Amino acid sequence: MKGFYTCLILLFAVTANAVAQEVDTIPIDIRNLDLKLKKSPMPVIKGAIPFKAAEIAPVIISSKVNYWKIRTSVGININQASFSDNWQGGGVSSLAVGGLVNWKAEYVKNSYSYISELVLQYGKIKNHNQLQKKNNDRIFWDNKAAFQISKNWYFFGSLTFESQFDKGFSYRTINNEEYPTLISRFMSPGYLTESLGFEYKPSKYFSTRIGTGTAKQTFVLDNARLEQEDRDKSTNNTTSKTDFYGVPLGKTFRNEIAFQVVSAFEKDIFENINLKTRYAMFIPYDDLGYIDHRLDVAITAKVNKFMNVSLTGVGLYDRDTDPKIQGSQTLAMGLTFVFPR
Repeated sequence: MKGFYTCLILLFAVTANAVAQEVDTIPIDIRNLDLKLKKSPMPVIKGAIPFKAAEIAPVIISSKVNYWKIRTSVGININQASFSDNWQGGGVSSLAVGGLVNWKAEYVKNSYSYISELVLQYGKIKNHNQLQKKNNDRIFWDNKAAFQISKNWYFFGSLTFESQFDKGFSYRTINNEEYPTLISRFMSPGYLTESLGFEYKPSKYFSTRIGTGTAKQTFVLDNARLEQEDRDKSTNNTTSKTDFYGVPLGKTFRNEIAFQVVSAFEKDIFENINLKTRYAMFIPYDDLGYIDHRLDVAITAKVNKFMNVSLTGVGLYDRDTDPKIQGSQTLAMGLTFVFPR
């Protein structure tokens, strides 16, 4: 009986709960009821809210363009060999030190361009029981201003200076002893060349200048000293020379008007391998059969960030210096620093 009453009570509770839920969901119309709602604690803003645009300071960007491109490379080469006194393989102990500075500045704006390139080279070698000698010595400064007149053609004017730093000697051996004879020094010779004409430049790495109006000045400031040195080495204290580097004895200056062609090529032909060449041809108007030629070739292989291997060569034909073709070649490994990096 108790279980019956318990079930009845449970049934009543469930039914009452269901009826309560149904009643809660019945909509009630409160429009005509006098209801008082509790005031909200949150503040209420009445009226229009004013808005003010924020003032942001303008950002000023510099629009200045640098038309200059400057690059400097400095190289140092050291070669050394040493042999003991009883070394049976033969050889001579030696020490060679060389330095190179290459500075290039380029200005390009619209149709106008200006390029200045300075090359400074100097090196010496000392063999055991021999006099120290130069193995490299050059000052070369080339300046060119150009104005573009078509896609590949420019009108240009150039000024080039070339000489050397140190004294140059020829050597003769008498009784196993070397005797030097002075044959050149700074500004003996020295060359200054002015040129006007047209330049053909189909690409960034190749160009050819055609200097229809070219003037070349050759300086030998120590002409008298060179003459005396030549006399001293002769047996009868005389000289057979009539000039030094084309400058007559007793003078220090010679001027020539000529036609000139200068071709230049510089490009990375392989990865980390650069080829640079410069060929110059000089034809004086007073003797069209007298032609000077000079070819400079440099191949540089980059080993890593600072080290490289370079092979350079020069071929020269100039009857003012020698009636035969002259040549020089250098193979070196050293350190190179480039600025800016």
